[in-house]
Amino acid sequence: MQPLDSLRTDALACRNCSLCETRTNVVFGAGNPNAELMFVGEAPGAQEDLTGEPFVGRSGRLLTSLIEGIGLTRDQVYISNVVKCRPPDNRDPEPGEVAACAPIIASQIEYISPRVLVTLGNFATKLLLETKTGITKLRGTPVAYRGGVLIPVLHPAAVARRGSAGLIEARSDFEAIKLALASDPSEVK
Repeated sequence: MQPLDSLRTDALACRNCSLCETRTNVVFGAGNPNAELMFVGEAPGAQEDLTGEPFVGRSGRLLTSLIEGIGLTRDQVYISNVVKCRPPDNRDPEPGEVAACAPIIASQIEYISPRVLVTLGNFATKLLLETKTGITKLRGTPVAYRGGVLIPVLHPAAVARRGSAGLIEARSDFEAIKLALASDPSEVK
Protein backbone atom coordinates (compact mmCIF):
# COMPACT_ATOMS: atom_id res chain seq x y z
CA MET A 1 0.00 0.00 0.00
CA GLN A 2 1.36 3.39 -1.01
CA PRO A 3 1.76 5.93 1.84
CA LEU A 4 -0.73 8.80 1.67
CA ASP A 5 1.96 11.49 1.23
CA SER A 6 3.50 9.59 -1.67
CA LEU A 7 0.06 9.11 -3.22
CA ARG A 8 -0.59 12.86 -2.86
CA THR A 9 2.72 13.64 -4.60
CA ASP A 10 1.77 11.33 -7.48
CA ALA A 11 -1.68 12.94 -7.76
CA LEU A 12 -0.20 16.45 -7.82
CA ALA A 13 2.01 15.46 -10.76
CA CYS A 14 -0.72 13.53 -12.61
CA ARG A 15 -1.14 14.17 -16.34
CA ASN A 16 -3.17 11.05 -17.14
CA CYS A 17 -6.19 12.87 -18.58
CA SER A 18 -7.07 16.22 -20.13
CA LEU A 19 -8.34 17.68 -16.83
CA CYS A 20 -4.73 18.48 -15.95
CA GLU A 21 -4.81 21.13 -18.69
CA THR A 22 -7.67 23.11 -17.14
CA ARG A 23 -7.20 22.61 -13.40
CA THR A 24 -5.88 25.25 -11.05
CA ASN A 25 -5.18 22.74 -8.28
CA VAL A 26 -5.39 19.01 -7.75
CA VAL A 27 -7.93 18.42 -4.98
CA PHE A 28 -6.46 15.33 -3.35
CA GLY A 29 -8.40 15.07 -0.11
CA ALA A 30 -8.20 16.42 3.42
CA GLY A 31 -8.78 15.46 7.00
CA ASN A 32 -7.70 12.85 9.49
CA PRO A 33 -5.77 10.01 7.81
CA ASN A 34 -6.78 7.77 10.74
CA ALA A 35 -10.47 8.65 10.47
CA GLU A 36 -13.18 6.10 11.13
CA LEU A 37 -15.45 8.09 8.80
CA MET A 38 -14.58 8.96 5.20
CA PHE A 39 -16.65 10.86 2.63
CA VAL A 40 -16.21 10.46 -1.14
CA GLY A 41 -17.82 12.90 -3.56
CA GLU A 42 -17.77 13.20 -7.34
CA ALA A 43 -15.30 15.91 -8.39
CA PRO A 44 -14.11 19.33 -7.27
CA GLY A 45 -16.10 22.46 -8.07
CA ALA A 46 -14.84 25.98 -8.72
CA GLN A 47 -14.06 26.86 -5.09
CA GLU A 48 -12.30 23.56 -4.53
CA ASP A 49 -10.22 24.04 -7.69
CA LEU A 50 -9.10 27.44 -6.40
CA THR A 51 -8.19 26.27 -2.89
CA GLY A 52 -7.06 22.70 -3.52
CA GLU A 53 -9.33 21.54 -0.66
CA PRO A 54 -12.45 19.35 -1.03
CA PHE A 55 -15.93 20.62 -0.20
CA VAL A 56 -15.19 24.24 0.67
CA GLY A 57 -17.95 25.96 -1.32
CA ARG A 58 -21.68 26.01 -0.61
CA SER A 59 -21.91 22.21 -0.67
CA GLY A 60 -18.94 22.05 1.68
CA ARG A 61 -20.57 24.36 4.20
CA LEU A 62 -23.66 22.15 4.19
CA LEU A 63 -21.54 19.00 4.53
CA THR A 64 -19.69 20.56 7.47
CA SER A 65 -23.01 21.40 9.13
CA LEU A 66 -24.26 17.83 8.68
CA ILE A 67 -21.00 16.41 10.08
CA GLU A 68 -21.25 18.72 13.09
CA GLY A 69 -24.89 17.65 13.49
CA ILE A 70 -23.73 14.14 14.42
CA GLY A 71 -21.19 15.45 16.92
CA LEU A 72 -18.05 15.40 14.77
CA THR A 73 -15.81 18.00 13.13
CA ARG A 74 -14.17 18.03 9.71
CA ASP A 75 -10.83 17.43 11.46
CA GLN A 76 -12.13 14.06 12.66
CA VAL A 77 -13.14 12.75 9.22
CA TYR A 78 -11.47 12.37 5.83
CA ILE A 79 -13.02 13.93 2.72
CA SER A 80 -12.11 13.24 -0.89
CA ASN A 81 -13.57 12.95 -4.39
CA VAL A 82 -13.47 10.23 -7.04
CA VAL A 83 -11.97 12.67 -9.57
CA LYS A 84 -9.20 14.96 -8.31
CA CYS A 85 -9.43 17.78 -10.90
CA ARG A 86 -12.39 19.99 -11.74
CA PRO A 87 -14.22 19.08 -14.94
CA PRO A 88 -14.87 22.21 -17.06
CA ASP A 89 -18.22 23.88 -16.38
CA ASN A 90 -18.82 21.39 -13.54
CA ARG A 91 -19.86 18.72 -16.04
CA ASP A 92 -19.91 15.06 -15.01
CA PRO A 93 -16.51 13.38 -15.24
CA GLU A 94 -15.97 11.34 -18.39
CA PRO A 95 -15.09 7.62 -18.23
CA GLY A 96 -11.42 8.22 -19.09
CA GLU A 97 -11.13 10.84 -16.35
CA VAL A 98 -12.65 8.46 -13.82
CA ALA A 99 -10.32 5.68 -14.98
CA ALA A 100 -7.31 7.99 -14.54
CA CYS A 101 -8.30 8.76 -10.93
CA ALA A 102 -9.73 5.35 -9.95
CA PRO A 103 -6.43 3.97 -8.61
CA ILE A 104 -5.95 7.08 -6.48
CA ILE A 105 -9.34 6.98 -4.74
CA ALA A 106 -9.03 3.19 -4.32
CA SER A 107 -5.64 3.68 -2.63
CA GLN A 108 -7.00 6.49 -0.45
CA ILE A 109 -9.85 4.27 0.75
CA GLU A 110 -7.41 1.40 1.36
CA TYR A 111 -5.01 3.66 3.27
CA ILE A 112 -7.66 5.44 5.39
CA SER A 113 -9.50 2.13 5.89
CA PRO A 114 -12.56 3.81 7.42
CA ARG A 115 -15.10 1.87 9.45
CA VAL A 116 -17.77 3.90 7.66
CA LEU A 117 -17.39 5.11 4.07
CA VAL A 118 -20.02 7.58 2.87
CA THR A 119 -20.60 8.18 -0.82
CA LEU A 120 -21.94 11.64 -1.58
CA GLY A 121 -24.34 11.43 -4.49
CA ASN A 122 -25.15 9.23 -7.44
CA PHE A 123 -21.78 9.26 -9.16
CA ALA A 124 -19.59 8.09 -6.26
CA THR A 125 -22.24 5.60 -5.13
CA LYS A 126 -22.59 3.92 -8.52
CA LEU A 127 -18.83 3.78 -9.00
CA LEU A 128 -17.86 2.36 -5.61
CA LEU A 129 -20.78 -0.05 -5.35
CA GLU A 130 -20.45 -1.00 -9.03
CA THR A 131 -24.19 -0.65 -9.51
CA LYS A 132 -26.61 1.02 -11.88
CA THR A 133 -29.13 1.60 -9.07
CA GLY A 134 -29.55 5.28 -8.33
CA ILE A 135 -28.96 7.20 -5.13
CA THR A 136 -32.66 7.78 -4.42
CA LYS A 137 -33.16 4.02 -3.94
CA LEU A 138 -29.90 3.43 -2.07
CA ARG A 139 -29.59 6.52 0.14
CA GLY A 140 -29.28 5.99 3.86
CA THR A 141 -29.00 2.20 3.59
CA PRO A 142 -25.78 0.72 5.02
CA VAL A 143 -24.02 -1.87 2.85
CA ALA A 144 -21.11 -4.12 3.86
CA TYR A 145 -17.99 -2.84 2.11
CA ARG A 146 -14.37 -3.99 2.47
CA GLY A 147 -14.70 -5.01 6.11
CA GLY A 148 -16.62 -1.88 7.02
CA VAL A 149 -19.83 -0.15 6.05
CA LEU A 150 -20.66 2.03 3.05
CA ILE A 151 -23.61 4.41 3.31
CA PRO A 152 -24.79 6.26 0.20
CA VAL A 153 -26.28 9.70 0.85
CA LEU A 154 -27.48 12.58 -1.28
CA HIS A 155 -24.79 14.95 -2.48
CA PRO A 156 -24.95 18.23 -0.51
CA ALA A 157 -25.75 20.10 -3.75
CA ALA A 158 -28.81 17.87 -4.24
CA VAL A 159 -29.80 18.42 -0.61
CA ALA A 160 -29.65 22.19 -1.15
CA ARG A 161 -31.73 21.95 -4.34
CA ARG A 162 -34.44 20.00 -2.48
CA GLY A 163 -34.76 22.66 0.21
CA SER A 164 -36.21 21.72 3.60
CA ALA A 165 -37.28 18.26 2.37
CA GLY A 166 -33.70 17.55 1.30
CA LEU A 167 -32.37 18.70 4.64
CA ILE A 168 -34.75 16.37 6.48
CA GLU A 169 -33.57 13.45 4.30
CA ALA A 170 -29.91 14.39 4.82
CA ARG A 171 -30.28 14.60 8.59
CA SER A 172 -31.92 11.17 8.58
CA ASP A 173 -29.07 9.76 6.48
CA PHE A 174 -26.50 11.28 8.83
CA GLU A 175 -28.24 9.66 11.79
CA ALA A 176 -27.69 6.34 9.96
CA ILE A 177 -24.00 7.30 9.71
CA LYS A 178 -23.87 8.05 13.44
CA LEU A 179 -25.52 4.71 14.20
CA ALA A 180 -23.09 2.86 11.91
CA LEU A 181 -20.13 4.46 13.69
CA ALA A 182 -21.46 3.12 16.99
CA SER A 183 -22.20 -0.36 15.61
CA ASP A 184 -20.21 -3.45 14.74
CA PRO A 185 -19.56 -3.40 10.96
CA SER A 186 -20.01 -7.19 10.79
CA GLU A 187 -23.71 -6.70 11.61
CA VAL A 188 -24.32 -5.07 8.21
CA LYS A 189 -25.33 -7.35 5.34
